[in-house]
Amino acid sequence: MIDVAPVLTAEYPEPLWVQAKATLRARIADGEVGPGSRLPPERELCRMLAISRVTLRRALVALVDEGVLRSAHGRGWYVAGAPERKDWPNTLESFTETAQRMGLVSGSRVLRCELGPSTFDEAEAFQIAPGTPLYRLDRVRMLDGVPIAVDESLVPADVAPGLDGVDFTTRSLYDTITGLGFRLAQADSTIEARPADAVLAGHLAIAVGTPVLEMRQIVRDETQRPLLSSVIRYAGDRYRLRTSFVRSPGA
Repeated sequence: MIDVAPVLTAEYPEPLWVQAKATLRARIADGEVGPGSRLPPERELCRMLAISRVTLRRALVALVDEGVLRSAHGRGWYVAGAPERKDWPNTLESFTETAQRMGLVSGSRVLRCELGPSTFDEAEAFQIAPGTPLYRLDRVRMLDGVPIAVDESLVPADVAPGLDGVDFTTRSLYDTITGLGFRLAQADSTIEARPADAVLAGHLAIAVGTPVLEMRQIVRDETQRPLLSSVIRYAGDRYRLRTSFVRSPGA
């Protein structure tokens, strides 16, 4: 049960809904309501916070957008809980395909999807001339409403024209590219640990400085042409990569 004193006031510079969001987030972070638990009814929250239902709804929706809460239509508001950590595959499959294999629902919050010129380093990675247009697609990737990773992807404009017109809240980038006739055959990846900065921590609902796993990946077709590059930063407690090693006969 959330115990909230009515400390919100219109005299603060922040709007009431922002104050309400911060208060609820703090109570949830303190463990007053555990992952997967339902919040008190809206009428009770309005009474405790001394705010209107409209103001409360705005705060609750903002917490859903941030991955702190999830909404169950007709049943209330629930604290988002991290799904059980499961193995990611050692085969090349999309985030959406992995979610389906695990029996989870994938989704995304799109942070950016725009066309712009490639830098020298980006052009070198894609084996194109500097300044060649690239699509920049940044998303918060979620499983069952819980933020798992922040994915920053680059795609050459000639590989997927019109990418900025695709709804990537539900659409798979892999499906989009393969639907245009390309085959994603292999990926070169590196993974290392990094501390989360304030922006990343906010997207993943973790503390600043929490270790995250950063995967840098270039995906190629069967001719070795780079079709897609990604920097994906996973919340460290929500991701585990499974792989295997084979010892050579002459070792």
